[in-house]
Amino acid sequence: MTSKLWNSLLLNQRKKGTSRSSARFRVLALQSESSTVNRLKDLLNLDITPYTDKIIAEYIWIGGSGIDLRSKSRTISKPVKHPSELPKWNYDGSSTGQAPGEDSEVILYPQAIFKDPFRGGNNILVICDSYTPAGEPIPTNKRHGAAEIFSSQKVINEVPWYGIEQEYTLLQTNVKWPLGWPVGGYPGPQGPYYCGAGADKSFGRDISDAHYKACLYAGINISGTNGEVMPGQWEYQVGPSVGIEAGDHIWCSRYILERITEQAGVVLSLDPKPIEGDWNGAGCHTNYSTKSMREDGGFEVIKKAILNLSLRHEEHISAYGEGNERRLTGKHETASIDTFSWVCPEAFALMKISFPLKLTYLTCREWLTEVAQSVWGETPRKMAKVCNWNKDYFSSSVFVISE
Repeated sequence: MTSKLWNSLLLNQRKKGTSRSSARFRVLALQSESSTVNRLKDLLNLDITPYTDKIIAEYIWIGGSGIDLRSKSRTISKPVKHPSELPKWNYDGSSTGQAPGEDSEVILYPQAIFKDPFRGGNNILVICDSYTPAGEPIPTNKRHGAAEIFSSQKVINEVPWYGIEQEYTLLQTNVKWPLGWPVGGYPGPQGPYYCGAGADKSFGRDISDAHYKACLYAGINISGTNGEVMPGQWEYQVGPSVGIEAGDHIWCSRYILERITEQAGVVLSLDPKPIEGDWNGAGCHTNYSTKSMREDGGFEVIKKAILNLSLRHEEHISAYGEGNERRLTGKHETASIDTFSWVCPEAFALMKISFPLKLTYLTCREWLTEVAQSVWGETPRKMAKVCNWNKDYFSSSVFVISE
């Protein structure tokens, strides 16, 4: 037995007894001294570009729960640059909770293309939405209605910007307990983990970094990432993105994150409150502005939009997903789910306004005078003192959009 072969076998033996996830496995294929130890890895990394014009397209769609992601692969005869060049496809909707068993065919319409960071080359990820064979959008297809709104010339003229902050929690596979937490136990209280560094504060950084790079490779407009308040919890930001692009990018970024956590043997959770008690939840904060809001006099447009939102608070909350009543309690940097609130620029509200950088201190002071008296019944000087506001703070927020 050669020394190379012996070392390979010895390495394999040393790994016996260690914990392994079914999502990460090795294939040992030894036939001669020059054999490849891990054939599967070599095949996964195989670049097919020099040998064929064909590519692999991964069709991705949203499943029956409205948040689960499904996908399957097909061969395309040549590289494509636009989703209109791709064929429609179908799937069994009865297996995803989207169609009855007796009439289960659902049709996928390609809508957006991204580079595939897993297969590389000319291979692509394809964001799709779902329709009946007659061409009607199925109930879980929310993209269709959104696309109609965003295609309106009135909306196009307003150039709607979205900045989306997606929080998520990483869970240990077998116990569904946050990554880095002792099984059945708890880490130290919140405080040192937000944007923290160190083996006792940051759990899952490699997953976050891998996701960041994969999104950039794919062409997703990801703009940043950070560790969150609860240990094992992370956030990334997508945007500013215009119109329907924001939805396509955030959903593709979620799919990529699901695939990366799958490879890492970790469970991804978007649950609003994965751990009960004195721990922060996980949300998906959406920052929004229109061209009119970003121009001179935009604050009046903002106030009008806030008024319209306040009149449909319950309707909107019901559309934001299940479980938010466990997170929006008025604690842990949230507002109460039962009350519509807005404030500038405090964190503890359902809605925050982020002033563009070009607004002056005088504008903010005028706003503070108006709102402090009409909303809080206080003088602006007293409110500024209570909230610890200063000149610099008026132009700062979590996400600032400026022209």
